[in-house]
Amino acid sequence: MKENISLTPEEVANILKIAKNTVYELIKRGALPAYRIGRKIRVDLRDVEEFKRQGKKMEQAISMTNPAPTPPAATPAPPVQAPVTEEPFSAPQRVVICGQDVLLDILTRYLERHPSGISALRHNVGSFKGLMALYQGKAHMSAVHLWAGERNLYNIPYVRRLLPGIPTLIVHLAQRMQGFYVARGNPKGIQSWEDLTRPDVRFINREKGCGTRILLDEQIRRLGLDRRQINGYEKEEFSHFAVASAVARGEADVGLGNEKTAMQVREIDFVPLQKERYELVMKKEDMNKPYFQAVLEILQSPEFKKELQGLGDYDLTDTGKIVADV
Repeated sequence: MKENISLTPEEVANILKIAKNTVYELIKRGALPAYRIGRKIRVDLRDVEEFKRQGKKMEQAISMTNPAPTPPAATPAPPVQAPVTEEPFSAPQRVVICGQDVLLDILTRYLERHPSGISALRHNVGSFKGLMALYQGKAHMSAVHLWAGERNLYNIPYVRRLLPGIPTLIVHLAQRMQGFYVARGNPKGIQSWEDLTRPDVRFINREKGCGTRILLDEQIRRLGLDRRQINGYEKEEFSHFAVASAVARGEADVGLGNEKTAMQVREIDFVPLQKERYELVMKKEDMNKPYFQAVLEILQSPEFKKELQGLGDYDLTDTGKIVADV
């Protein structure tokens, strides 16, 4: 499926070969669908293409925004309204943070209370979708934990691929342990990735695009395993808790997730496999904005780290450090 792209009014004007103010008028009249990200207007490319395909309707809508001169009449023409203008994006009403870990909920709470903070909206999506939302201008920052097996490197290769041409900064959040959720006592003795292919083992997977699913698929590729031999590979859940709960209920023998969730779900044990880097990606152009600086101050603060330490499964050694300029 063709990926949709978010456009600025100026980019729409270039595509349609019309004035930028005409684009604003089309949006105002409802002839061209648009939406706001914070305080910035955006138009989806598919809506622009649909507008072009309509042909006559496009000409009619544009002519309404740029009518031909009319002879003088007894009734004066209505006053010309000032064109719609884009408000500065440097001061959004709220920021959108993508990711699924409870760490982000705590960060959001601190951000809203910070003197330079701002209201934040949490978008619970996996790493791939979070980076795409950042690329399309639908989010301001996204937490990721994407492992590139051939280089044994987290996040940087994926950020370069999924945000081409966009300078970004990667800020370290924490290291977490990933491993298997198994029934209490691990009755089937599941210890390794290879055990997932055993015929007596029922697996439950995570959704495509999340960091946990990427880790599994990279290990399958690296070890030369056949995913078709994994009983339950196609069965997906959308959170660590949902996977752990399925194992606790006996609907599966094993699932993959982080250690912190295993501490919160009864009747399961945890088999540690790999330590991962959980990090926050933001556009470099935003680094001097107050909310960006507030996030760094929060992540580096003793108060924030102290609260996380009580949750377990977090190595906070490098929390708050800018670890990559991509």
